[in-house]
Amino acid sequence: MAKKGKAAIDVRHYDVIVAPHITEKATLVSEANAVVFKVANDATKPQIKAAVEALFDVSVTGVNTIVQKGKTKRWKGVPYKRTDIKKAIVTLKDGDSIDVTQGVN
Repeated sequence: MAKKGKAAIDVRHYDVIVAPHITEKATLVSEANAVVFKVANDATKPQIKAAVEALFDVSVTGVNTIVQKGKTKRWKGVPYKRTDIKKAIVTLKDGDSIDVTQGVN
């Protein structure tokens, strides 16, 4: 049998993962071996899992997604709407970790 090689880094992986989401809650979740990312609005859970595994060379055990609806605001009396943001909480295998302050290697 052929050995299973490292997952190839596809250009689409960089489009799926937009940025790390660093907040107080995201820091608390990191103690449970999870990382929060802002992802593309059309990204699916398998795409997010494949992108994180390929970009950061870790094993993902679970992906939960949240769509945060944009708030309606007013500026100088004119209403506008902030854009919707999709976030992914990625749970990593024990022993794996991602340092979001360093970026992609």
